[in-house]
Amino acid sequence: MNIGIVCYPTFGGSGAVATELGKALANKGHKVHFISYNLPFKLNHFNENIIYHEVEWYEYPLFEYQPYESALTSKIVDVALYETLDILHVHYAIPHASAAYLAKQILHSKKIHLPYITTLHGTDITLVGKDPSFEPVIRFSLNNSDAITAVSKSLKKETLQTFKIDNNIEVIHNFIDFNRVQNIKQNASCCISNKSKNEKILMHISNFRKVKRIDDVVKIFALIRKKIPSKLVLVGDGPEKPFIERLVRNLKLQRDVIFTGRIAEPLEILASADLFLLPSETESFGLSALEAMALGVPVISSNSGGITEVNIHGKTGFTCQVGDVNSMARYSIELLVDAKKHLNFSKNAMEQAKKFDVKNILPKYLHLYSKVTKQTN
Repeated sequence: MNIGIVCYPTFGGSGAVATELGKALANKGHKVHFISYNLPFKLNHFNENIIYHEVEWYEYPLFEYQPYESALTSKIVDVALYETLDILHVHYAIPHASAAYLAKQILHSKKIHLPYITTLHGTDITLVGKDPSFEPVIRFSLNNSDAITAVSKSLKKETLQTFKIDNNIEVIHNFIDFNRVQNIKQNASCCISNKSKNEKILMHISNFRKVKRIDDVVKIFALIRKKIPSKLVLVGDGPEKPFIERLVRNLKLQRDVIFTGRIAEPLEILASADLFLLPSETESFGLSALEAMALGVPVISSNSGGITEVNIHGKTGFTCQVGDVNSMARYSIELLVDAKKHLNFSKNAMEQAKKFDVKNILPKYLHLYSKVTKQTN
C-alpha cells in the first residue's frame, strides 16, 4: 500500500507512535509518506520505503499567525496526487483531521478518492478538544473520517462523552517493539556514574506539562528519600520545568535530582531505573510507562484514564488516586525494600508489555486500512 501519515514531529506520544507505526509498515514493504512541518524526531534512520514531505509556509505581513492548516492541506493534496496515496492516516485531531477532510474534498473534485483515518491520542480530546472554539470542527472532521481509532478504551469513552460522534471508534492500543527494547536492556549501562551500590533510581519521562503533575513526582521522591538512599532522574523539558527546578531547590533535593533535558531515545537511560513514576492528572495511554514495563521496571502511577489498561495494580506496579503522593510513596518504598517482590513485579511488567508488542498491534492497523480502502472504492 501507499500510505500517507500526518503527525507532529515534536517530542510526544502521538508523534512517537505515528513514526514507529510508519517504520513498522515500511519494514513490511509498504510505501510510507510522512507529512509534517519538520522531520519527526524518531525518523532517524534511512529506509527506502519511507519518504518525508515537509509542509512549507511563507511569511506574509498580512498574517499575524501563519495559516498552517491551509499549507498542510495543500501538501496532502500534492502528495496524494503525485505519490498516488491509497490511504491517509492522521494522528492527533487538531488540525490534522480537518485538514484531511478538506484535502479529501479537493481531491474528490479531481475525481480522486482518498479515505482518511483519524487516530486520537489524548489531549486533542481531553484538553484542547474541549475548547468551544475547536469543538464543532473536531466533531465534524471526526464524523466525516472514514475510520477513527483511539489509543485506549478510556479515551474512546471520553471522546463519546465529550462530542456527538456518530462514527464508530475502534480501540487500537499504542505499542512497543519488545525485542528491540530487550536488546537495549541487555546492552545498557547505569545512567548515573557516581551512584552508590545501595542507591535506587526513580525516573519520570514526559513533556513537562501541568497535566503530568511533575511536582507530585518530586514530592513522592522526597518521601522515598527519607527512607531509602535514592536519586530521581527527570527526562524531558517543557513549560513546567522552571517551577520544578525551584521546587527541587526549595526541598533541598538538588544533589539527588538529575534533569537530563529532552532525549530522543530515552530507553537506554530508562533501563537503569528501579521504579517509574507517572502520577499524571490523566493519561490517555501512558507510552512511557509501557516502555518502562518492557524493560522490567515497575510503575507507580495515577489511576486516571487509560494508564490502568497498561499498569495493573498489584501486579506490574501500583495505581493510586490523583494527588495521593503518600500512597504512591508508600507503594514505592514497599517495592524498593523487598527485592523478591520487586523481581516478581518486574517479570509481570515485561509479560504485560508483550501484549502491546508491535507484532500484535500492527495487524490491527493493516486490517483497518484494508477494510477502509475496500469500503470506499
